[in-house]
Amino acid sequence: MKRRRWTDLEERTVRALYPHAYTAALASNLERSLGSVYQFALKLGLRKTPEYLASPAACRLRRGDSPGAPFRFSKGHVPANKGLRRPGWAPGRMAETQFRKGARPQTWVPVGTEVLDPDGYRKRKTSDDRTVPSRLNWRLVHVLLWEKRYGPVPSGHAVTFKNGDRTDIRLRNLALVPRRELMRRNSVHRLPKVLAEAIQLRGALMRQINRRAV
Repeated sequence: MKRRRWTDLEERTVRALYPHAYTAALASNLERSLGSVYQFALKLGLRKTPEYLASPAACRLRRGDSPGAPFRFSKGHVPANKGLRRPGWAPGRMAETQFRKGARPQTWVPVGTEVLDPDGYRKRKTSDDRTVPSRLNWRLVHVLLWEKRYGPVPSGHAVTFKNGDRTDIRLRNLALVPRRELMRRNSVHRLPKVLAEAIQLRGALMRQINRRAV
């Protein structure tokens, strides 16, 4: 976008009005943006006059202004409730519902507890670290079984169930597959049965062809 040059008439107007005029009004009259007027005035070395800055038209805080000073506590102020609070004190029945030292929420369960998550996977509580999100204290049981035998699951892979039954947690029913393959499988299962079978057969055929080509 081509920049609009300042004319001699505009320069004279800014020099005459900027020091003691409301900048937004000046920008509106010149059909310029507020920022461009400020920049041009700075380039010309112009400043607002002390009379303008002291007037209501300035409508801004000036250096040294302290409008909140009358509402601040003075040095040495004594709080109204000083000395009223004592150990164990709480207004009303608040004390009845406060956690005691060592208390645990009603939803707490010990390490080793196993539950089914909303997706049907069995998970086990393996730690009780309150410094991390609760979900990090739980691990999937079938993954724990796999890792106990084969070690950590490689990055980009997942442990799946060969027969599709998430409750059948046996080592012989587990398989390690790339997540890309797992995503493809999940996508195929959403298709009509005939089409899904055709895609699976094509995949099996391509694998056989690739083996023979090696």
